[in-house]
Amino acid sequence: MSSGVVTIGPDPLTPAAVTDVAHGRARVEVTGTAVEVMAKARNRVEALRDSPAPVYGVTTGVGALAGRRIPADRRLALQRSLVRSHAAGAGGLVEREVVRALMLLRAHTLATGVAGARPEVALALAAMLNAGITPAVREHGSLGCSGDLAPLSAVALTLTGEGAVVSADGAEADAATALREAGLRPLDLEEKEGLSLINGTDGMLGMLVLAADRFANLLDTADVTAAMSVEALLGSDRVFAADLQALRPHPGQAHSAARISALLRGSEIVGGAGRVQDAYSLRCAPQVHGAARDSLAHAEAVAARELASAIDNPAVLEDGRIESNGNFHGAPLAYVLDFLAIPAADVASIAERRTDRLLDPARSAGLPAFLAEESGVDCGLMIAQYTQAGVVAELKRLAVPASVDSIPTSAMQEDHVSMGWAAARKLLRALDGVTTVLAVELLTAARALELRAPLRPSPGTSDAVALLRERVPGFGADRYLTPEIDAAADLIRSGRLAGRARMLVCRPNA
Repeated sequence: MSSGVVTIGPDPLTPAAVTDVAHGRARVEVTGTAVEVMAKARNRVEALRDSPAPVYGVTTGVGALAGRRIPADRRLALQRSLVRSHAAGAGGLVEREVVRALMLLRAHTLATGVAGARPEVALALAAMLNAGITPAVREHGSLGCSGDLAPLSAVALTLTGEGAVVSADGAEADAATALREAGLRPLDLEEKEGLSLINGTDGMLGMLVLAADRFANLLDTADVTAAMSVEALLGSDRVFAADLQALRPHPGQAHSAARISALLRGSEIVGGAGRVQDAYSLRCAPQVHGAARDSLAHAEAVAARELASAIDNPAVLEDGRIESNGNFHGAPLAYVLDFLAIPAADVASIAERRTDRLLDPARSAGLPAFLAEESGVDCGLMIAQYTQAGVVAELKRLAVPASVDSIPTSAMQEDHVSMGWAAARKLLRALDGVTTVLAVELLTAARALELRAPLRPSPGTSDAVALLRERVPGFGADRYLTPEIDAAADLIRSGRLAGRARMLVCRPNA
């Protein structure tokens, strides 16, 4: 549960802070320490703005125009022009929670003082977040190098009272009107502040943090649906024993195996009598889910380092120097965003194979074909598995890395880019697909377990079926399936299914 307030200053943010603000569960406050640090850094910028030595983004142009000195009376115009010209995104609107996450993360970098912006800039971002003002950020425009330029520029443009915002119901409105109605004044940008608002990896990082949170829930859910499928297919739980898992000591594998084993404890159905070995999609679930968990742990470690970072170019250092650097390059984020799309595809793939086995009378240990009530008249869940197959095929395409596809820009000044924004966008889409695939497995395994009556499932899987039945009716004649898939997906997204299972695992004798 959120505390209701997230403070930003020089200290690192936590993933929980990012998700709380992104989803509107917390307000944002800038600490007094942050205000002091920003004011000191701003003094350093102002001390250098009249220097004869060129200072990137303060007395010079940017990108390929970095060699052009800007007259003193045109430097504020440079900042306005920078934001306006870089707000060149196109395509559909980016999700509200993603925009709020990147706003928080940019405010955090400003609050470290490294950007050299006035405290008023970070305070203005916090005020917009607290007022629920969400800039209209478009899908395309970031190459994940020199920061997420177009997305962050859309945010900066809103701060100045230009551009568009998106209301809670998805309607676009004028930014100046939204600020006025919230009692906020447009911000006048001073030297370097336009550059400091747009030169970060905040979109990529925000999406990584949000994706990691979603993926953790999906992996917990996959353990639940796998346990249900193993049970419904009369599989064996002996393969999940701790001593067998210890022979290959991957932490994620041990974790998933322990969860599946606990979920199956007390079942009258599992046992695998007369069966030497179960199919890989049952027997190897901990190996696949566990490898995904370990991949996620690596991505979370990268995210933690990024949350402790201050990304801007040039950077204002404590000794008074303002130095150009390459920290805005998104490679560290792009690689793990691409990486997570691979286990996402594989977790969905193995779930689809379990579902197909439940529907095939030749492999389902006595269940009716496609779990139909009246075979021949009813098709049961046949086409739901088709939907899974189509999604899994797309997930394989989404697992192709974006980070190897650099395209040079800015007259070859920015000649190698990370494509991390694209990697993040496709990962979020992939997680939507995993949710759909697990929703279909949940529907299928629950119906199959009910068909095993009078044998009783375990308390853990019975609880999962009961949660589903609050939203979706049980076995019967064919009916419109799309709303049922959507309802199962909503249950998964809510975290209730995984959360109840985690409680059961924590109480092994329940």
